[in-house]
Amino acid sequence: MGVGVSIFFLTIGAILRFAIEPDVLGPDVHIDVIGLILMIVGGVGVVLSVVLAPRRGSTSEGRLMHRENRPPDA
Repeated sequence: MGVGVSIFFLTIGAILRFAIEPDVLGPDVHIDVIGLILMIVGGVGVVLSVVLAPRRGSTSEGRLMHRENRPPDA
């Protein structure tokens, strides 16, 4: 999960938690709890993306492709 998806989960979770009435879908569905869960998932995703980002970038550092542009033989 990237940083963008994590921020999306945080945003949707905050909207569900703070901007929508908890009983809009009835007494059996707790929108505020769903929003809290999405905010937790988004926060964990941001933390993991930041922690694992340096490792992901270092794997392709050793690979360099050298290409020469020569005109075709006529």
